[in-house]
Amino acid sequence: MKKIAVIGGGAAGMSVAVMLKKRGFSVLVLERGERLGRKLSATGNGQGNVTNTDMSKAHYFSDDNEKVARALARFGANDTVKFLESMGGIFLPDARGRVYPASRQASAITDLFRRELARTGVEIRTGAFVKGVSRKGEKFIIELEKGREEVDRVVLAAGGKAAENFGTDGNAYAIAKAFGHTVTPLSPVLVQLKCRADEVRGLRGIRVDGLVRVLRAGKEIYSGRGDILFTDNGVSGDAVFRASSYTEKGDTLLLDLLPDVSEERLTSLCAGEDSLLCVVNNGLARALCKRANGKNLAALIKRFPLTVEGTLGFMRAQATRGGVPLCETDESLQSKHCKGLYFAGEILNVDGECGGYNLQWAFTSAFLVAEGME
Repeated sequence: MKKIAVIGGGAAGMSVAVMLKKRGFSVLVLERGERLGRKLSATGNGQGNVTNTDMSKAHYFSDDNEKVARALARFGANDTVKFLESMGGIFLPDARGRVYPASRQASAITDLFRRELARTGVEIRTGAFVKGVSRKGEKFIIELEKGREEVDRVVLAAGGKAAENFGTDGNAYAIAKAFGHTVTPLSPVLVQLKCRADEVRGLRGIRVDGLVRVLRAGKEIYSGRGDILFTDNGVSGDAVFRASSYTEKGDTLLLDLLPDVSEERLTSLCAGEDSLLCVVNNGLARALCKRANGKNLAALIKRFPLTVEGTLGFMRAQATRGGVPLCETDESLQSKHCKGLYFAGEILNVDGECGGYNLQWAFTSAFLVAEGME
């Protein structure tokens, strides 16, 4: 019986371990942290947004989106729900197609995996930091801080560089590079955007359901609606997280703060701060009037500009843009440089929009690896 080492105990790592065990392999999961699934337990604001009913390659960024499309055709949103429900629980979509456990508790999804891993007899080793991996004949030698392991196959599912507090600091890229792989430029996505301080002064804590447009050199490159939360130094919220996948420093965010109300209706109403009672938040009304400076207040509500100065970085990001290129793997995500080395999850150059797309990639990539394992 071949022994497979899965490096990383996140969503992709736990999924591929369960799938490989069901195929009859001996599986060892090596997790550097003290618990499995810490990042999974926090996903979807702690509610567990695992996938989305609107699933297609259009929601992903990669060096090979056609390969992403083929992967999703083999294991998509319905397959993810069936896979998760085979371990227990009920998973349901909301009005926007985001799929959650009926309990709306992300930590319970991690508990499902832990129970299934224990039930099927997958060997779990936490606190196991992998220092390096090398090839010796037909075997792989995994060097740990304490001891070593000799295995037949390796699945590198140790995540990207986002959310270092969950143990994903980019260390796994060095392992890939040791086998001849390249790593595309890395950047944080699904992250709060920093804007000019004077543009958001006095707005901290105000939340609106608005429309976010991203403009570059006057051309619109993205538009999406959702929560917009003003912060000390910029904007956050799910609409901003989605927009962050498309933004660069110097871009303009054009916010429609009342997308369900026409500019004409606002024009007939807006004649100063008092006219905005029950129209927008009082604090927002004060800031708008100050910024409008006697000019068209309705136009400012419909087109509130912010200048992007950057992001809060990898520490606050939910995902990583970049990684090991898909073109360096086969259809089973096995390395083209080293037979027996596979990749799953965020370490690959695939990231999705906010809304369950990155977890879907974790499950899809796990399936490709498990089904293609020889």
